[in-house]
Amino acid sequence: MGKIISLLNHKGGVGKTTSAINIGAGLVELGKKVLLIDLDPQANLTLSLGIPRQKYTIYEALRGESELVPYEYKEGMDVIISTLDLSGAEMELINEAGREFILRELFDAVVDDYDYIIIDCPPSLGLLTLNALTSSHYVYIPLQTEFLAMQGLAKIKQVIDKVRFRLNKKLEIGGVIATMYDNRKILNRDVVDTIRKFFGEKVFDTLIRDNVALAEAPAQRKDIFSYNKSSPGAKDYLSLCKEILQRTEQKVPEKVG
Repeated sequence: MGKIISLLNHKGGVGKTTSAINIGAGLVELGKKVLLIDLDPQANLTLSLGIPRQKYTIYEALRGESELVPYEYKEGMDVIISTLDLSGAEMELINEAGREFILRELFDAVVDDYDYIIIDCPPSLGLLTLNALTSSHYVYIPLQTEFLAMQGLAKIKQVIDKVRFRLNKKLEIGGVIATMYDNRKILNRDVVDTIRKFFGEKVFDTLIRDNVALAEAPAQRKDIFSYNKSSPGAKDYLSLCKEILQRTEQKVPEKVG
């Protein structure tokens, strides 16, 4: 059974989609089979990988019009793409019975086909994000190493705790990812110290450095390993993925629910 990881931060611009893509690609580099889920109506993950519109997306699956239909981005890495139509899903599903568990039920058909399923959550704490958390074993929180990025951390933790208590006993904070880090900036170093005091050992040792190649890769519709395997960004995400394997491979995933 694959391990299911949600990347969550209700603040935009913190490197969430970049991390989802490159954690997925990094795990593939380490021999794992990965499914990426673009659960954001902005479809930034889908656009960043240059995937054309498909007949079936996550939107049709959530509406019960299809199963999850993976698109093969490259060997070992499949994607469930998103579309702007997804922006209406929360209103359309609001009266559905068991609306918090739709994604979990969809995963039943694919969870054994992959080592890891990575969910790129929308920058909100609505029904789509709730579906992701209800389906996941772990939540990873990408956090830009700037002062404003720390605001709202307590709210994120509160939401995760509520989901764990009411909907998904298996859910845990698997890690905090410090992104856009520049060791020359005192503020960046201070923010990392602060989040380590708040989250302790949950904070990954690997710091994702501010690196131009990470910004250039989406413009070329590639993950960082396909774009520039020797870049600092690729080295950082590969190091992060090795940490992820150390944390998760020792645990046998149980069925969520």
